[in-house]
Amino acid sequence: MPLYEHVFLARQDASPQQVEELITQIKGVVEQMGGKVAKTESWGIRSLTYRMNKNRKAHFTLLNIDGPAAIVAEVERQERIHEDVIRYLTVRVDELEDGPSAMMRKSERDERGERGFGGGFGGGFRGDRDRGDRGDRGDRPPRRPREEETSTAPTVE
Repeated sequence: MPLYEHVFLARQDASPQQVEELITQIKGVVEQMGGKVAKTESWGIRSLTYRMNKNRKAHFTLLNIDGPAAIVAEVERQERIHEDVIRYLTVRVDELEDGPSAMMRKSERDERGERGFGGGFGGGFRGDRDRGDRGDRGDRPPRRPREEETSTAPTVE
């Protein structure tokens, strides 16, 4: 049978219990039509990149579905009708991930304090590089000394 990854976004106003009821309803539709939900992941409330239907945040949920295309069509029809669902996306995949999804691995990494670009403060992506001795830059004339460097004013000691 075909395999699908299905992600939907529920309104931020919806309580976690309402989101769980929606997940249960979707699972019921899938199982009633002869498919199965291999994995369910709730990614929690996350900020949206841009406002959708006057919402700035949403509950994100992933479902791995194993079943024919008719199941996906029915699930998407149910979500279009449901007022708490902001957006949904279904992608057909060759195989389903066994472990946690990339989003869950990212959140675990963030909780441990690891960063993608060298970690910690300062550094950053470009700041970590070692420029070494640049030596004479033959493409430019040498720098002229500033006025204060060449002034002959007496120094006070």
